[in-house]
Amino acid sequence: MSLSLQSPLPSFLSSSLPKSRLGFANGSSSSSTLLFKFNASFPLLRASSGSSSSVDNGLSTELDAVSTFSEIVPDTVIFDDFEKFPPTAATVSSSLLLGILSLPDTIFRNAVDMSLADSTCSRLENPELRLSCFVNKALVNVGGDLAKLVPGRVSTEVDARMAYDTHGIIRRVHDLLKLYDEINVPPQRLLFKIPSTWQGIEASRLLESEGIQTHLTFVYSFAQAAAAAQAGASVIQIFVGRVRDWARSHSGDPEIEAAIQSGEDPGLALVTKAYNYIHKYGHKSKLMAAAVRNKQDLFSLLGVDYIVAPLKVLQSLKESITAPEEKYSYVRRLSPQSAASYEFTAEELTKWDQLSLASAMGPASVELLAAGLDGYVNQAKRAEELLDKIWPPPNV
Repeated sequence: MSLSLQSPLPSFLSSSLPKSRLGFANGSSSSSTLLFKFNASFPLLRASSGSSSSVDNGLSTELDAVSTFSEIVPDTVIFDDFEKFPPTAATVSSSLLLGILSLPDTIFRNAVDMSLADSTCSRLENPELRLSCFVNKALVNVGGDLAKLVPGRVSTEVDARMAYDTHGIIRRVHDLLKLYDEINVPPQRLLFKIPSTWQGIEASRLLESEGIQTHLTFVYSFAQAAAAAQAGASVIQIFVGRVRDWARSHSGDPEIEAAIQSGEDPGLALVTKAYNYIHKYGHKSKLMAAAVRNKQDLFSLLGVDYIVAPLKVLQSLKESITAPEEKYSYVRRLSPQSAASYEFTAEELTKWDQLSLASAMGPASVELLAAGLDGYVNQAKRAEELLDKIWPPPNV
């Protein structure tokens, strides 16, 4: 169904959007990818604490310019980039396990093979429980290897089949934490990636109250973002491009249509609104803008805590030495100062609960959340199937 609005179609909906993303050979979604932050070929990237201002004329590349405002997280799953692009943070997921299993010479294959030799898992008679145990062990073994390679945090995906089970999510995170403790990875180095269903948000609240850091993903509406901030999630991840893609081929979502009627890109508008809410009301959450498709997206989000960008965008930024006044105006778009003056409605300032969240989520967030969960569940099942085929591993 095409988008039907009284106002003219904005350029961000009618323009061609780049689709190519770096990923595994099996074509898995980049939403579950390993994230590298370059500190060799690219400079160390840090968010600026200052308010809106133009970038210093002494900066030599566009990448230098944008990195003064936000921490840029390059989006890649290329294992061989470790020497060329040393990572400083990572995500471990079923998608990553699939990539490791499809590339047997990766430096992580031994971590997976050793998980299949775990005697605790092997003794389980129930095949489903045994496979789940192997997957948990594999995620942690790989996460432990990544923790040795990166100075930052490792985010570990929680099985999406538990997305609507608060206590199941909490038990799974506790199980993963216990496994990490056995290999001496402290909780301060860890995040746990949880889908932003109401049950996932509630699990995040309870886990954060224990001092366990959570990373809420699949946020496609302001209601989800605000509820996640109220829960105290350490990281909240919004997928800019996916919201835009939905708007290009659908209609009927009040939040998206309100952004379009104002001449705004709905994905960028969602990040802006969530950022302003977090900073205006003093929530501790850090906001991550993912599925950023091009340089203009990135420029429009300067000031947000993290921006996940494709390598081709970062390479283009790095190679460009055009003076800012000749091509773009590098201005911090998001800041605590601008957030302070942002106005929210009484409905947006509600104390979110399960009923109010369900009522506020429009068709875009409902459909995109469901699609994201389906993708994660399918990846988890495929990872289990592959592990089942190679268990027990030879010579271990």
